Amino acid sequence: MKKKLIIVISAAIIITAISLTFFRKEAFRYSGTLEANEISVSSRLTDIISEIKADEGDKIKKGDLLAMLECKETELRHSLAKKEFERASQLLKGRAGSQENFDIRKNAFMQAEIQKSYCEMRSPADGQILYRFFEPGELIAAGQKLMTLADLSKMEAWFYVPYEKLADLSIGQQIEGYLPENGKKYMGKIARINDEAEFTPKNVQTREERTRLVFGIKAVFENEGGQALKPGMTIETDFSEPAAAVSQDE
Repeated sequence: MKKKLIIVISAAIIITAISLTFFRKEAFRYSGTLEANEISVSSRLTDIISEIKADEGDKIKKGDLLAMLECKETELRHSLAKKEFERASQLLKGRAGSQENFDIRKNAFMQAEIQKSYCEMRSPADGQILYRFFEPGELIAAGQKLMTLADLSKMEAWFYVPYEKLADLSIGQQIEGYLPENGKKYMGKIARINDEAEFTPKNVQTREERTRLVFGIKAVFENEGGQALKPGMTIETDFSEPAAAVSQDE
């Protein structure tokens, strides 16, 4: 009798454990697409590119030289402005020139100095070059984009949540993001919460979800080394606050 009772109790425990495992619901995860904060590097002059110092995939620091322009005409104007400024300075010292002429020549020389500095195209920030659009020897116009770079140490993603979820969220809140492919976890924080509802973006899979009104939430995730997370990858989060704000890319 005791053996039967033990067997029944054991079976009940096993069935209960299986039931709890089978019917347990995991927290719903919202998905977003990772994006990098891109920066365009454009020419301020119309000229021939004499040399390009960096290529796609290169990691660069703020101030690094990216490209050189020929700047033959710019160099000539700079040389002439320098000579005229030096002459006006000497004339003023010898009381043979006017203060007005000196000021005009000084201003022209300073402008020429600025124009000459544009012959060297330097990186405006730390990052990695994503795209390069020109080759040495090609003519680039003022305002045209030479390269696009991005800081891949941080990645952004937009998530879309219903109104009821907003009460649980705040700007600066720490969250955890997960890659659906391998479950790896990355620490992030909420950077922006839109204050107006919108229809779910068209890239959402089902028609029913696209007709829902939701609020956009922008989150920024740490990407140490700039290698693990890449633009275009999907990341998921349930917006639960992590126990510790340390990335786990193991």
